Amino acid sequence: MAIDIISFGEPLFEFSQVKTPSEQADYLSGFGGDTSNFACCAARQGANVAVLAHLGADVFGDKFVELWQREGVKTDLVERNAVAPTGIYFISHDERGHHFTFARKGSAASLISPADMPAEAIASAKLFHASAITCAISDSSCDAVFKGIEIAKNAGVLTSFDTNLRLKLWGLERARGVIHEIARHVDFIMPSVDEAELLTGLSDPDEICDFYLNQGSKTVILKLGKEGAMYATKDDRARVAGNPVEALDATGAGDCFSGAFFTEITAGKTLAESLRYANAAAALTTLGYGAVGPLPYRKDVEAFLAERSK
Repeated sequence: MAIDIISFGEPLFEFSQVKTPSEQADYLSGFGGDTSNFACCAARQGANVAVLAHLGADVFGDKFVELWQREGVKTDLVERNAVAPTGIYFISHDERGHHFTFARKGSAASLISPADMPAEAIASAKLFHASAITCAISDSSCDAVFKGIEIAKNAGVLTSFDTNLRLKLWGLERARGVIHEIARHVDFIMPSVDEAELLTGLSDPDEICDFYLNQGSKTVILKLGKEGAMYATKDDRARVAGNPVEALDATGAGDCFSGAFFTEITAGKTLAESLRYANAAAALTTLGYGAVGPLPYRKDVEAFLAERSK
């Protein structure tokens, strides 16, 4: 099985509250989970990508498999658990804003362990991608991230890690310890500037990049929101401007950025080229609502970039 990108993490089925004409609360269903969003975006850019995920043997797991197959994401590394469920979450709304309620404790994804890492598949890929959420949901899942990175490194496979920080899942001190240890081992660390401020205590983008380079990361990709993004290595760094748009919903924009970026990197593009493309893809995904539906296809990103260059 030839796979260029493996995205490892927890899919979450989403129920988002809407108001009905009778003012009774109802819910629309959808798909969540940062590494699933990442994989769907990469597939829409033309990447050969697979999800590495454990799902329950339930209707929500079925829907994820259907989504990935529809999106062209390979499901060869998906395992179904007969006793543990697929995680779900609810988005509710009131005068104070929107709120998230999770039902993920004991999920199939949280039970994954280092022994479940498919060494042969990881070793034959071009890139192994994981995120801090995968580390936060359980100790065994965290250990599995470290094992996946170890397998990839030993095989000369690129590794990337998104610092996606969810403090409802774990405390800041533990998050810092785990994330900064992982930073020592990966080729690409991908914090957003607001997460990095919490994790490092620094606010200057160059100082944040220096911090992670000193930790041992080979390349830092710092997401700067509307300002775009920057990359830094020990020899070079540069900022790539963002693309102003009339954003409707930023849900999944960071995951879209990462999926688009690594599609370009694994295709042999430079850091600057990959950032420029990823910035455009992330901007476009904010023009719709939800995590998966608005993800742009390559033709959309290329047309947007062509228009911007005029």
